[in-house]
Amino acid sequence: MTHASPNQSIRSKASIIDQSQSLACRHYENFPVASVFLPRHLRAPIALIYSFARQADDFADEGDLSIEERLALLDEFRQQLDLLQAYIKPKREFFLVLGEMIRSKKLPLSPFYDLLNAFSQDVVKTRYANYDEVLAYCAQSANPIGRLLLHLYDQASPENIKLSDHLCSALQLINFLQDIADDFKKNASKQRIYLCQDEMAKFGVTEQMIADQVVNANWQQLIRFNLNRANSLLQAGKPLGRILKGRIGFEMRMIIAGGERIICKLDQVNGDIYQHRPTLQPLDWLRIFFKALLKG
Repeated sequence: MTHASPNQSIRSKASIIDQSQSLACRHYENFPVASVFLPRHLRAPIALIYSFARQADDFADEGDLSIEERLALLDEFRQQLDLLQAYIKPKREFFLVLGEMIRSKKLPLSPFYDLLNAFSQDVVKTRYANYDEVLAYCAQSANPIGRLLLHLYDQASPENIKLSDHLCSALQLINFLQDIADDFKKNASKQRIYLCQDEMAKFGVTEQMIADQVVNANWQQLIRFNLNRANSLLQAGKPLGRILKGRIGFEMRMIIAGGERIICKLDQVNGDIYQHRPTLQPLDWLRIFFKALLKG
């Protein structure tokens, strides 16, 4: 049996980190991912976390796989985490590198399992009865990322985690509003709707209206209601941007300002996310940068 030489192992690790950082740069995001504003020593760990989440999310969403095939791929990732948890060498090269980073940074494994649970839920659940169900989903799909970042920053106090959860859930809600059309039309077997079913009924909005991309007074009121709630949650977590110091605090304020800017753009289109899906342009990023610089 042959074993990889130390030089080969180093090259392989570097390659996986490079691929993870490239993945973070290739995918469009409204919020910074392992950006140049972060301390250099944190960029690779954050890129690896992002790569883990991106790969697993693609299992749930991309291509024409069956439900069983998607769940099997996610379960394979879960098995790799099980090996890491048992201090057994994982079979996938990516997890060797990820596991080394997790151990060196003393990260908990539970947020990684939570992310996989959220992606598995995406495969089988396409409707949410009420806000409690949506928040429960956010607790597994978004909040784990913030918690992992706080552990990387060595700032994972109970109060900071609470603020981070508010921010991450808010950003997830904002993303839902941006992607209403995309989530519904991805393919006939999924057609996800993250808007609460009870609130749709309250505002007189039907699924057929989403299918037909109807933007009337009822729809606008529902979207405005959701925007106000997401903004309240974002503001509840905003103090974290001032609590965290240095470059990590600046990065956090960039993320918060990005969320605020998307809310503003969603408000400006008056509910017509079908024809005017808000995205951040260079001028928006300039505004976000200066807002974060001024600790806004």
